[in-house]
Amino acid sequence: MKGSDTAGKEPDVKLASPITGKQKKSVIFWIVTGQSGAGKTNVLRILEDWGYFCIDNLPPALLLRTAEMVVGNGEIKRVALGVDVRSRSFFNFVVPALEEMRRNGYIPKILFLEAGTATLVKRFKETRRRHPMASEGKLLEDIRLERSRLDELRGMADVVIDTSGLKVSDLKGILKERIHGGAKGLQFYIYVVSFGYKYGIPFDADLLMDVRFLPNPYYDPVLKPLTGLDEPVRDFVMKQDVSKVFFEKYSSMLKYLVPKYIEEGKSSLVVAIGCTGGQHRSVTLADLLAKSLQAAGFHADVHHRDIDRHKEDA
Repeated sequence: MKGSDTAGKEPDVKLASPITGKQKKSVIFWIVTGQSGAGKTNVLRILEDWGYFCIDNLPPALLLRTAEMVVGNGEIKRVALGVDVRSRSFFNFVVPALEEMRRNGYIPKILFLEAGTATLVKRFKETRRRHPMASEGKLLEDIRLERSRLDELRGMADVVIDTSGLKVSDLKGILKERIHGGAKGLQFYIYVVSFGYKYGIPFDADLLMDVRFLPNPYYDPVLKPLTGLDEPVRDFVMKQDVSKVFFEKYSSMLKYLVPKYIEEGKSSLVVAIGCTGGQHRSVTLADLLAKSLQAAGFHADVHHRDIDRHKEDA
């Protein structure tokens, strides 16, 4: 029968014309990955609402092929591809797949999501979902194993976000500035976060400052229930000579460093300020620091991760 020699073969799929380097660079590719339970599904939903073409749980081997199809389409300009350990043994090929994309002229950026162990355990308990690494139901061991498998990919990440203590609305605000906003050409972004050491260090911090050396309003019965956003607490913290000197020196150092980070091609900076409980000193300093950076012309925002945790402990 005529044509029988081609029966059962897949037809060749050819693009109408070769994809140029300019076309490849015109499409923004975000690889959304990270720890299970850290919020990848929420991120992809948010980005999809903002007009991104999103695919979740994509096998790494299909990254380049997907990029070619998207760019060849000509209409899609923003893409978010979810890649994680659910692809099982295929996940081992994610780093080579990303390198292959770059060799072919594409510029994928990596968004890595993570959270503290206690947060992940709580989320899996609440949803009653099985961890993708689960074998015998040992959740803590599954989280540890997955974290070790993700170490290399985390080291390659352009943006790391610690979702511990974040509501979906908080996550959306962070993404708007660090991911979606960056695509619109916003300037270098500084994200200042206050936290309490008793609740753990933020995993996504680029610069970490411990302000537990400052006098603590916690021991004043009147100030104890307040936060660093309240005027009495702010006045208590900033009337101290040590606080004034520290704030002047640290804010000056940041204003010096930021242009250096920009020169090196960094697109954002997470500055974490920590005190014991994340309620008083760190909140005041982080808030004033963000305002000082804004006044200097930098694009900065602030998030107080543990400001209300004292209510849960009460």
